[in-house]
Amino acid sequence: MALFRFFVLGQVEALLRSGCPAGRAARTVAQREHIRPDGRTLRVSLRTIQRWRHAFAEGGLEALEPAGRERTDTSVVLPVELIDFLRAEKQLDPAASVPEVLRRARARGVIPPDLSVDRTTLWRACQRMALPIRERPHKRESDTRRFAYPNRMQCVLCDGKHFRAGAASLKRVALFYIDDSTRFLLDVVVDTAESTEFFLRGLHRLVSRHGLMDLVYLDKGPGFKSDDTLAVIQALGAWLAHGKTRYPQGHGKIERFNRTAFARCLRGLTGAEIDPGCAALELRLRHFIELYNDTPHESLGGDTPRHRWESDSRTLRFPEDLAALERRFLVREARSVSADHVIRHGGGLWEAPRGLARKRVEVHRNTLSGALFVLHRGVMVRLHQLDPETNATDRRGYPKDDHPMPSEGVPTTAADTAFQRDFAPIVGPDGGFEEN
Repeated sequence: MALFRFFVLGQVEALLRSGCPAGRAARTVAQREHIRPDGRTLRVSLRTIQRWRHAFAEGGLEALEPAGRERTDTSVVLPVELIDFLRAEKQLDPAASVPEVLRRARARGVIPPDLSVDRTTLWRACQRMALPIRERPHKRESDTRRFAYPNRMQCVLCDGKHFRAGAASLKRVALFYIDDSTRFLLDVVVDTAESTEFFLRGLHRLVSRHGLMDLVYLDKGPGFKSDDTLAVIQALGAWLAHGKTRYPQGHGKIERFNRTAFARCLRGLTGAEIDPGCAALELRLRHFIELYNDTPHESLGGDTPRHRWESDSRTLRFPEDLAALERRFLVREARSVSADHVIRHGGGLWEAPRGLARKRVEVHRNTLSGALFVLHRGVMVRLHQLDPETNATDRRGYPKDDHPMPSEGVPTTAADTAFQRDFAPIVGPDGGFEEN
């Protein structure tokens, strides 16, 4: 710690030797972030820098050592009985927290009912007596490990890479889907911004071409943490895992590929005389990933991603058919139908089929196209947005009693039955004559 303080003072001294006034030099260094010996970053206040300079001028490097508190075996504030109880409990149960020790002391009558003991005071007494203190684990102590799945389609990584394309340098974002085991680039889609529909569009094409995966590993981007994304991945029979916030090491593989994609392809699109349309850019990036899959990969021991992908013995799993795949991209939401056959959804008004007024229905929404459907009389009916201007002039089509509904067919009345019974020999196809 003394060397760290000496390093901070060295920055102040460098500014002084360049002709900067002492006050301005100290303020400049106080605005910077410094790295502690334990790896954390912090800022040092102006007052602290001035105090360190004064101490170093009088005592040198030894004066920069932190002043440690003197170790004691007792406390002048807390009762002796409580200190003895604290020492005994910490010896039997070192992981016991200070509030837990206080609760035990009150339960056993060590602390009188009328005595108020601050847990902060007891915690400081533990520090001075060098007793073990239970600390919360730091995030750097969490169980973070590098992972690699042994077979293809066990884990699919996805992340967005922002770039600019065309002569006007328009903003674009590309989503790359990578197989974790083989580093095989499965697909890529391009759009103007990240969204749930954008991610699911690429996921739909990926599953139709390469099959179902076991796990999808994403960050917490706007298109990755929505309920629609979770519902679709669950319907595909896969698990969804989100990486930690502000922890790029958890996405090291795809982050490293993003650097490669920018260096080899994306950087050449900014300001270029090319079509900046998303479909045209997708065609370029698909050509790039075909080249990438045939390029020897360092992490694969010089092997190519395509060779690893094709030589993997794990069988790919596909949906039963295209209709089954489409059903997995449908989400269901309960909605109420108003008295005038209107459903509110997504900030808009949608007209419901006649006969559903004042009912609770289940709306099926296609996450790719946004189309809404309801099941009415055994048929999936697509909903359309309300057009009040057209409704004001359009003729009403109320059903009449003599007009059968489409699902009923032609009704058979009692009069028709009696007519067929009494006049069948005359109007029948045989004319009333029987064959001999």
